[in-house]
Amino acid sequence: MIVTFSTPTLETERLVLRGPKFDDFEPMRAFYATDRSSMAGGPITDLRQAWNAFAHITGMWALRGFGTFIVTLRGNDTAVGAVGPYYPINWPEKELGWTCWDAGLEGKGLMFEAASATRDFAFRVLGWDTAVSYIETGNTRSVALAERLGAVLDPNAVQPKPDAPCLVYRHPMPEAA
Repeated sequence: MIVTFSTPTLETERLVLRGPKFDDFEPMRAFYATDRSSMAGGPITDLRQAWNAFAHITGMWALRGFGTFIVTLRGNDTAVGAVGPYYPINWPEKELGWTCWDAGLEGKGLMFEAASATRDFAFRVLGWDTAVSYIETGNTRSVALAERLGAVLDPNAVQPKPDAPCLVYRHPMPEAA
């Protein structure tokens, strides 16, 4: 018996945001094996840990009905990142997260484009009334992206990992949500 579930597809000017599939594991694993992933919970070099991380984002769709979208460039289905709604059972609030797996694509506004689309999806389609982004201290690129999205530092927000505090940026609710 095969159990299936569907995930929506979002399209932007330059991107297709879709649900995860098996072929996305290797690009994610390659990213998490690098020092670039240190601001996103990595590096992860163990195959089992990498698989568990991938299964976690994939399973969120089945268990929560929403999850992280895989970012691909229009016309090329290779995964280059992940972005969007994220809410593991131990998180105090619903999060909008992002990771750009391809270093060559950083600084081109792609994560802004993807995060904007998934933020609108979370508020308008999922009906969220609040969202935060948990950002490692020192992750200047993510702070800049959060601020470009209109998010504001919330020093009073509950930390997801109190023993390892991070910056918590609160996203504004779209006016017409």
